[in-house]
Amino acid sequence: MMKKIIVLILLVFFASCKAKKRTVSYSKKPNSVSETPTMTSPVNESKSVYLLPEDSGKFIEFPINSVEDYIDTFAEIAQFEMKAYGIPASITLAQGILESGFGKSALVKKTNNHFGIKCHKGWEGEYDFHDDDEKGECFRKYNHPMYSFRDHSLFLTSRARYAFLFDLDTNDYRGWAHGLKKAGYATDYKYPSKLISFIERYDLHKYDDNVVNEGYVVKREPKQYELNSHTVVKGDTLYSISRTYFVSVDDIMEANNLKSSSLSVGQKLTIKSVKK
Repeated sequence: MMKKIIVLILLVFFASCKAKKRTVSYSKKPNSVSETPTMTSPVNESKSVYLLPEDSGKFIEFPINSVEDYIDTFAEIAQFEMKAYGIPASITLAQGILESGFGKSALVKKTNNHFGIKCHKGWEGEYDFHDDDEKGECFRKYNHPMYSFRDHSLFLTSRARYAFLFDLDTNDYRGWAHGLKKAGYATDYKYPSKLISFIERYDLHKYDDNVVNEGYVVKREPKQYELNSHTVVKGDTLYSISRTYFVSVDDIMEANNLKSSSLSVGQKLTIKSVKK
């Protein structure tokens, strides 16, 4: 309860601050830095959704001591995101616990990135480098943890490879756990079982039930898709191409009738992606 009070106090405090331009000290950056993260309107506009705090330009870190502490701190935020974007709160919390080491990982300490989201093409916010699948990879950085939770929602709702997840029942956390792995969110084959384990061990599904019982139903307009042509260059892999266009490896292979992951320089691929 005390943790929730602290979170609410921080919300009121930062909402009263004037936004300041965010800057980075790196001499070389992959994209320009915007003043504030770009936020889209919530899907459920008829429902009240919490407002993110203004970006004060200061790095705000929430002290977390245990998994239970993490859940107590962010459960309400995860439920708000579920109301607005339709992602089960249990999945958001489980991913946050796993990806951030319940808020204590080295990446979180320097970036407030609770979901391991990398910069990707088009990211215009702050960033930092961290060793992951490869050495010195670019990860998104946020001045406040709540921006990480919102960006996680935007990340999943704006990419074609995750679109099928929103056809699942809102509280189908098992389907979501397996679907995230299928869509390529993580390479660990145990990723679904790890998420499900956290959800069931800590009864995170009760937060999904809370939202559903309040009558929140997210209805989405059908997405429009476009076909892109990609010419394979030296160093390309199906995985790197999938990350560039925000689609899954399986989608690329299916669209091009590929039987293996082998590619040839000069080979032309058809990529189906969400029309912007």
